[in-house]
Amino acid sequence: MDPDSVAKAFVEHYYRTFDSNRANLVGLYQDGSMLTFEGAKIQGAPAIAAKLTSLPFDQCAHVISTVDCQPSGPQGGMIVFVSGQLQLAGEQHPLKFSQMFHLMPTPQGSFYVQNDIFRLNYA
Repeated sequence: MDPDSVAKAFVEHYYRTFDSNRANLVGLYQDGSMLTFEGAKIQGAPAIAAKLTSLPFDQCAHVISTVDCQPSGPQGGMIVFVSGQLQLAGEQHPLKFSQMFHLMPTPQGSFYVQNDIFRLNYA
C-alpha cells in the first residue's frame, strides 16, 4: 500500500467528515488515542469526539494546501502532516491551520488515529 495514497485518502475522508458531521469522526479514534487541540490534551475516542462536537461553530469548510507523510515504525504506522485553511460560516477571512496525525494500522487492514495535534497558525 502506497503511503502517499493512504494519507491522501485519509485526509479527504477526515475533513469531509469533519465539515459535514464531526460526531462521525469518533470511529477514527480508539481509547488510547490522544488529541492535542490548541495545547489542550484530550485522551480517548469519546472525549475526543466530545471536544470536536463542542467547538463553537456549526459549519466550516477545510481547504487543504499540503499533505506530507512518512512511514512510522515497524508496525506500519504513518505520520501525516496537513496544512490549510479553515473557513467558518459567517466569517470573511479563513483561518490558517496545521494538523499532524499519527495513523496506526488495525487488524482489519484500515488505520486509526493514535495521535492528533491541531494548531491554528496566526500571522
